[in-house]
Amino acid sequence: MGKPKNDLTESGDGSAEKTESSGGENPRRKHRPKGSDKRALVVEASGLARPYMRGIMVHSLMARGIAFDEAYSAAQTVADRLRNRPSVDRLELGDMAREILGSSFDQGKSIPIPINVVDERGQAPFSKGALSQSLLASAIEPDDAFEVARAIETELIRRGLREVQQSDLRRMAHDELLARFGPREAQRYLVWRQYQEPSQPVIILIGGTAGVGKTSVALSVAQRLDVRRVLSTDSIRHVMRIMLSDELMPALHLSSFEAHKAISMRTDLGDPVIDGFMSQASTVTVGARAIIERAIEENTNLVLDGVSLVPGGIDLDQYSGRAHIFFLLMSRLDEESFRLHFVRRSKLQKSRGAERYVAQLDDILLIQEHLLDLADHFDVPIVDNETLEESVRIVIRHVVESLRKSGEVDTAALL
Repeated sequence: MGKPKNDLTESGDGSAEKTESSGGENPRRKHRPKGSDKRALVVEASGLARPYMRGIMVHSLMARGIAFDEAYSAAQTVADRLRNRPSVDRLELGDMAREILGSSFDQGKSIPIPINVVDERGQAPFSKGALSQSLLASAIEPDDAFEVARAIETELIRRGLREVQQSDLRRMAHDELLARFGPREAQRYLVWRQYQEPSQPVIILIGGTAGVGKTSVALSVAQRLDVRRVLSTDSIRHVMRIMLSDELMPALHLSSFEAHKAISMRTDLGDPVIDGFMSQASTVTVGARAIIERAIEENTNLVLDGVSLVPGGIDLDQYSGRAHIFFLLMSRLDEESFRLHFVRRSKLQKSRGAERYVAQLDDILLIQEHLLDLADHFDVPIVDNETLEESVRIVIRHVVESLRKSGEVDTAALL
């Protein structure tokens, strides 16, 4: 049985030829027109040039989903057109293939030509996923970020690039965001690029009463901003429980809305639920301050959430000049929605005893009201957590817009 018609190999001069086991003269080479061995040079965007090779074009077109026969015919037609030309621009080469193949070219898949992103540290493969991840700092939706990244990938392929400078990729992302969404989204993207390797860390504190959705928002914000360190004051409290026994610090061993049961109350003080909560929060805040100090020492961006983060409980001015710190308060202002949230949680998380949250919702709401009053007094932004997606975008917008308005970022210099 004969060899399949796509049994091709690259000869020493780059041409695609039938493999001959006998070592004899290839009949195709024998009947070539005089001068046909001289190939046009394909000029890359970087200014480098290499000979046009049908085999590479065939491979690229097949990777796009085009059948071998059609890809080979197109590559041969391009070779014929280039026979008497000394050079051809990479973009023109792509346009030729599009003209020859018509709708087949645009209906195919993206050509997976390896593209490297180059910066002062070296190079790494271009990743559409990584790019779309970085675009989330502009506070756009994940689907929109992926579409922007795909458009940029398509443009890189169209240009025939094998490598792209990090600065050029950043400029392309900025321009695409500007065209699709506007100047604010485009600038947010540039601002956060500077704070990926900051001179001062960005620390985001997210407070709120039990069950309000702090941790879900914190994790999503950290993921979209590519912040590697995410902690909760619950973890701090658990560590402190191990170090401090129930007898020594009983309030630590109860939930925030039950802490009042463990402390002796004075009659001249306010509501016992609030007093117990604040007593516990002040203790846990000691650990929270230590976490913040460690992030500053290591110059590491941090997202910290927890019920023990109380507006006014940490003097944020003490970190001025050492870190960019942002405090936001999560809330659920729709009381009925809050109640239904706990009912659903009690059904899904029976092992955690979530039904007690339903039983003590009034105390939880009382703590939330107290936190809202403190947020208003200390000018802490309040986020009504109706949906996770919208809350995450609000937090990101607040943080990045605040950094932009600080005047420390020259977005023009980043392009």
